[in-house]
Amino acid sequence: MTTRRVSPRPVTGGSTAGRLTPRDEVEMDKIIDDGMQRRPSSSASRQAWSDNDGFDIGNEEKGINGDYGDDYGDQEDDGEVVNAPTAMESELYVGGEIRTIDPKVAKQKAEQAKAGCWTKVKRGIRSLWRTRQTDDTRKDKELHVKTTLRELIIYLVFLVFLCLLTFGMTKPTMYYYTKVMSELFLDAPFPDTKNTFRGITTMKDFWRFAETPLVDGLYWEKWYNDDNVTGDSQGYIYYENKLLGVPRIRQVKVTNSSCLVHSDFREDIKQCYAHYSESVEDTQPFGLMNGTAWEHSSEESLDGSGHSGRLASYGGGGYYLDLTHEKADSLASIIELKQNLWLDRGTRAVMVDFSVYNANINLFCIVRLVVEFPPTGGAIPSWTFRTVKLLRYVTAFDYFIMACEGIFALFILYYIVEEILEIKVHRLSYFKSTWNCLDVIIIIVSVVCMAFYVYRALRVDEMIEDLLSRPDQYSDFEFLGYCQSIFNNVIAVAVFLAWIKVFKYISFNKTMNQLSSTLSKCAKDVGGFTIMFLIIFLAYAQFGYLVFGTQIKDFSSVGDCIFTLLRIVLGDFNFHELQEANRVLGPIFFMTYVFVVFFVLLNMFLAIINDTYSEVKADIANQKSEFELTDYFKKGYEKMVGKLNFKRDKIADIQEALAHADANADQHLDFDEWRHELKCRGHADAEIEAVFAKYDVDGDRILDAEEQMKMAADLEGQKTDLNNQLAELEEAQVTTTNRPQTASAGRSKSRVSFNDGLDSDDEDSQAGGGRGGVSGVSYEEFVVLSRRVDRMEHSIGSIVSKIDAVLVKLEAMERAKLKRRETMGKLLDSITEDESSGGNVKREQMERLVREELERWDSDASFSQTSGRAASRGGSAQRSRPGSSGSQRLTLGDSNNMSTSNV
Repeated sequence: MTTRRVSPRPVTGGSTAGRLTPRDEVEMDKIIDDGMQRRPSSSASRQAWSDNDGFDIGNEEKGINGDYGDDYGDQEDDGEVVNAPTAMESELYVGGEIRTIDPKVAKQKAEQAKAGCWTKVKRGIRSLWRTRQTDDTRKDKELHVKTTLRELIIYLVFLVFLCLLTFGMTKPTMYYYTKVMSELFLDAPFPDTKNTFRGITTMKDFWRFAETPLVDGLYWEKWYNDDNVTGDSQGYIYYENKLLGVPRIRQVKVTNSSCLVHSDFREDIKQCYAHYSESVEDTQPFGLMNGTAWEHSSEESLDGSGHSGRLASYGGGGYYLDLTHEKADSLASIIELKQNLWLDRGTRAVMVDFSVYNANINLFCIVRLVVEFPPTGGAIPSWTFRTVKLLRYVTAFDYFIMACEGIFALFILYYIVEEILEIKVHRLSYFKSTWNCLDVIIIIVSVVCMAFYVYRALRVDEMIEDLLSRPDQYSDFEFLGYCQSIFNNVIAVAVFLAWIKVFKYISFNKTMNQLSSTLSKCAKDVGGFTIMFLIIFLAYAQFGYLVFGTQIKDFSSVGDCIFTLLRIVLGDFNFHELQEANRVLGPIFFMTYVFVVFFVLLNMFLAIINDTYSEVKADIANQKSEFELTDYFKKGYEKMVGKLNFKRDKIADIQEALAHADANADQHLDFDEWRHELKCRGHADAEIEAVFAKYDVDGDRILDAEEQMKMAADLEGQKTDLNNQLAELEEAQVTTTNRPQTASAGRSKSRVSFNDGLDSDDEDSQAGGGRGGVSGVSYEEFVVLSRRVDRMEHSIGSIVSKIDAVLVKLEAMERAKLKRRETMGKLLDSITEDESSGGNVKREQMERLVREELERWDSDASFSQTSGRAASRGGSAQRSRPGSSGSQRLTLGDSNNMSTSNV
């Protein structure tokens, strides 16, 4: 819409004294035009409406964290504008003026647009490693909770994949596999006796085991009906477990005279065999000296592995015999060894090694049966059954685990980068935190496990190929099974530490923080108590070892004494053994230990913990309530409800405007009627233009009946969607107190004035925010009030600019009148002084005309000043509309014409 300007007519007689100069006229036009409204094009407004659905004003819903943003876009720490205002935003186009953009900001926007997606990708990648230690979140409780939740969610995903990995390596079938294999070899009775491998006490018992239970368990050559097993069914234990290679029997010996005989017995005792150690191990051939069973082989030549027994740790070398795939041949070899005294006084340990594989469940069972012969005589049996999964990928679930392993590796890489960034920020102070040290330990353990995982995969493939190429030789899976057992133990520790780390992320809650606070606060008291407890405890441990060590197994060593005393504290004890070992000191030892440790020290420890816990609980109860997790979710729910209510009320305003804006009822709604109706309801010019332009398809600035129906249908559909979302939120929200009614029931949908709008927004904030005035103004209320104040400032600024323009023009008119009066005064003086130009009568007439004209000028000047003040007061009460500005210009122009036409 254009505004007609009425120019002043020139002064009679062609004089320029009573007319504004071109410069003054241009300046006044510029001042007035700066206060006029300039609208964006319909296409731009329609695009803004489409981008924002017609309801987003500014950046109120485009904050970085999903909150109400600033009026001019959110900015990050580095100063980059994240959300630049769009064409629809009222902050750039408000109150009839277009706000200029700083050249620096324009340059920044141009660089951002030039960077494009790559800048967003880098910003997104950088935000992946934002934690509470890389970003200072102590001052902002909400940001602290939000960052903690983000870390917790990521860590829980990592924990899920870690658990999938660990539990994917084991299954209940492993236990049953170990059970059946152990029962076969450990519980099978010897012939003519009820003794088993578990009860071996002599060398003769070992040969009984080797000749019957061992051979029968290794070779299943007959079915249960005594039919022979033929073909591919041979070589299986329990008909299901494939025997890999051949079994091996190996012994280690010590040399004669490996110990010193006392001088009193040297004449009678000529042989002495010490405990096993590598320095006294016998490597000389003996017996038949016709094979590996009688000739020593080193650990390197056997590529074997050592073993840690109950009495000593044994090397991987020794004298060995590889059995065959036939039961008869193997039994014959064992009988030959027995008859030629393969075991003698120098033997310290015999080991039987073999491995089986069950294809039904894809599991290996690596078996080692050990019988140790101590220098005291007799035999001590022990065993290990390692059921492991060495072939990782067979079934579909195994390949799923492989995918989880890849994701786990990515998580470890992610946490390595995260810890490096945190160390870079905090330097050495990073390691002062226990949680940070725990993070480093978990990462190191995980990296070691991944390295072993790769080694295990390569090593198993190599051993399987070697086994298939030489099926008649022994395949040593013992070391690989041992490493797999260590791997399982380490990964179990890693899972344990990973679960403990969860406390790092939930400790911000005061209830969850009670445990750590209690332990940290009583650390000094517990430390002092621990020293006192250890003194008394170790004194009793040494007392028990010296008194009962020779008679009771549980006191046979200092380590066994310590565990036995701990078991007594827990109620697991055998008083009769103590009494039988020493009828006097046994009861005294037991009674004094129970009284001092159980009744005194243990209760002191519990008292320290209880008192500290009571203090911590009282301190937490007296602490000021901080921002907690429940508050965060509650606030997020309230924000969502507030946004939906705000959008719904804006839709209601537009619907009411659509129903009442057509004042003349001609079924055609022009833009002026539309703008006036929404202006009265407090909406911004850019928003009004955008809503109108979206449905003004033909661009004639008029909405016909069809376009109005389309707008009404769209608004109703959007309102229905918002109502459904609100209903879903209300159903999902679980509250323990009576919840107030929905915000729409208590808010006014009419925004006639700014005061009404403020009251409505206050009610909305209290209903949706759930906070009263005691705890302060909520963030939503603050944003709404700030936007209202900005709108009032913009509107008042537009009115003030119009008043200034009127005052400037009135001052210009006053200056013109003064110039005219000065001219008339000079004219009167010239007439009075000119005595020769005419008669006295004519001079008197001219003088009378001039004086009347001057009096008329004086009366017109006073009238113009009064009219100018009235116009100023009237202009301040009007809206910033093109029509009103034009009428003011017309009035000023007519006043000027009226003043100049009389001369």
